[in-house]
Amino acid sequence: MSELIQQNSDCAAVRWQLLTGVSALALIANAALPNAAKAEDAGRPTVWVELGGQLDRLNAGSEPFAPDFTSMRPAIFPSSQRYEKPALYGFDEFGKISLEPKGSDWTFTASIRYGRSSVSRHAHQQTHASPIGNSLIPGFYQRKYPRAARFADTTARLEEQHAIVDFQAGKDVGLGLFGRNTSSSINLGIRFAQFIDKSNISLRSNPDWRFQHKYYQYYSYDLSIVMQPYHSNAAGLIAERSFRGVGPSLSWDASAPLAGNPDSGELNFDWGVNAAILFGRQKARTQHHETVRYNDGGNGIFSQGTMVTVYRNIPPARTRSRSVVVPNVGGFAGLSFRYDAAKVSFGYRGDFFFNAMDGGIDARKTYGRNFFGPYASISIGLGG
Repeated sequence: MSELIQQNSDCAAVRWQLLTGVSALALIANAALPNAAKAEDAGRPTVWVELGGQLDRLNAGSEPFAPDFTSMRPAIFPSSQRYEKPALYGFDEFGKISLEPKGSDWTFTASIRYGRSSVSRHAHQQTHASPIGNSLIPGFYQRKYPRAARFADTTARLEEQHAIVDFQAGKDVGLGLFGRNTSSSINLGIRFAQFIDKSNISLRSNPDWRFQHKYYQYYSYDLSIVMQPYHSNAAGLIAERSFRGVGPSLSWDASAPLAGNPDSGELNFDWGVNAAILFGRQKARTQHHETVRYNDGGNGIFSQGTMVTVYRNIPPARTRSRSVVVPNVGGFAGLSFRYDAAKVSFGYRGDFFFNAMDGGIDARKTYGRNFFGPYASISIGLGG
């Protein structure tokens, strides 16, 4: 685990160094740009800084943890798998810096998007049995109280985090293509993506505790002896999964004015699509155990039974690593209001990474990672 943490720290440091370097490069380039085209582009910002957030609907599946003894779970208790699901929603933070040299229809951008989510659940379900009559001596009854209870207990802690970094160069290829003042830009670049999942699940249950009568004939008397047989089950899973990949990206962004004008403020409709092919490594490390014990209740008089281990499975930790190619597609649509050197945007965006994660337990099983939801951002223009 220390190796994984160290790798996470190193990757985070590299990403921030790259983004800081590109930001510094953009500012230096802005200061050093020639002034030949100032008359034509007077007042137009050359650097845009965008900050925003997105509420994500997450799709982060993995193989359910379902030991064999869960089949003994009473129907009155919901399945433990309903408590093992990751968080449905998360929040992303993103930043972007764009350089738009004067006298040019090229744009250079660097962006980073980071999000994380976690969920902790504990569900304890239990039945409460009432004491019953127990006949040990002819004509004498006593109250027999339960020594255990039928229950199911689930504890789950699931964490997810992701980071997506883009470096792109784009060119406006269709000014006015969809009408007056409409822009259309094709962007080529490099995309880096990292996904990390962690799971810690614990299951305990006594699925079949019961009062069980054992009848004896003593002369003309019927004796009813109460025994209390039951199973005691326990299982746990610890899993760490990750994907890191980098590859070429292509995107198309467009914007069309709906109302207003650039001088007094303009409302635009923005949309775009993106695609990438990521070459990287998919890793998974899982460790799980399962134990089933049984107490037959003894004879109900002199012995209350002894716990016996019926089944125990503690396989060694499984570690898998594989080079993979992950396709990625996405898109967005929204509205923006731009005035002079500021812009406010909001809309809906999604990114879909196919078969990015090894979500299996004992064997490899791939699952996608999808992030989609509403976003909002504010952009500030510098220079000009």
